Formats: sequence, C-alpha cells, structure tokens
Amino acid sequence: MLVLVLGYAAFGFWTMLIFTSGFLGGFALWLFFPANPSFASIKTPYFLALALFVLHRIEEYSMDFFDRPVAITGISTPDVGSWQVILLVLLSVGAWLLVPPLVSRGYRFGTYLAWTFFAAMGITELAHFVVFPWFTPQPFAYFPGMASVVMLAPVAWWGMWRLSRRNLI
Repeated sequence: MLVLVLGYAAFGFWTMLIFTSGFLGGFALWLFFPANPSFASIKTPYFLALALFVLHRIEEYSMDFFDRPVAITGISTPDVGSWQVILLVLLSVGAWLLVPPLVSRGYRFGTYLAWTFFAAMGITELAHFVVFPWFTPQPFAYFPGMASVVMLAPVAWWGMWRLSRRNLI
C-alpha cells in the first residue's frame, strides 16, 4: 500500500492507478496461487525479466517517457532526487531485489514479492499498449517503452506461470 501512496504522491491519481495493477494484482495472484516454489524454478524468468526491466527503463529514459504522462495528466513529474521517487524506487525495486534470497529461504513474503515483480512487468507494463497509445498525437503511435515491453511482458508471464505451479521444485 505504501508503494501506491508514494506513487500517488509522486505522479498523481491516474498514474497510481496503473501501478495498482502490478502491486494489488500481484497480491491477489499471491493469494490465489499459494504455492511456495523454489527459487530455482523461477530463477531464469526472474533474472531475464530483471535485465529486460533495466533495458525498458533505459528506453523510457532515453525516449523521454516521463515527459509524456505530464502532457497527459497535467501533473508534473517530481525530480528524480525527490523523497517520493527515492522511496518509491527503494520500496519497489529494492523489494524485488530481495526475491532471490527470500524465495531461496522459503519465505512466503519472497513469493509475494516475486508475484508483484512479475505482475508489474507482465500486466502493468502493458499500459504501454493498452492505455498510453490513446494519448498519442496519432492514434496508436509509438509511446516510449513500447519496444522493450514486447520482450519484457512475455518473460514476466513465464515467471507468473512458473509461480502458479503448485508442485514445482
């Protein structure tokens, strides 16, 4: 919930709604699929999705992604060094980096964090195709981040599939 509150404080209501699909969606999936997989079962999709997420962020940054939501919502993006953005990154990305040690030790909280990671990458990032194109000057034109989501989302779906398997070792 704190990630959603910080998302609202940093980016406003509409952008926070997009965050919700990954964080609350990941929570719902974690409750619906109570498996406790080994890290070995999700290791490949996790590290591949993490690498693709870094590439995705580079694409967004180099293509001025953060200027686009400002034009859509009218809410200015806070400085990267602002307390809201720093806490948001520490809580979300920092938590996702805890997935390997927590899942390896069998902690259910680690599985929850894995679900939020894969849901954010496989569901939330689809906004680049489902939501953002409606706000481009030309209908369904390129929106910063689209190219990398084509690779990122399927890898995240693979991770979610692996997490949903009850008897996976």
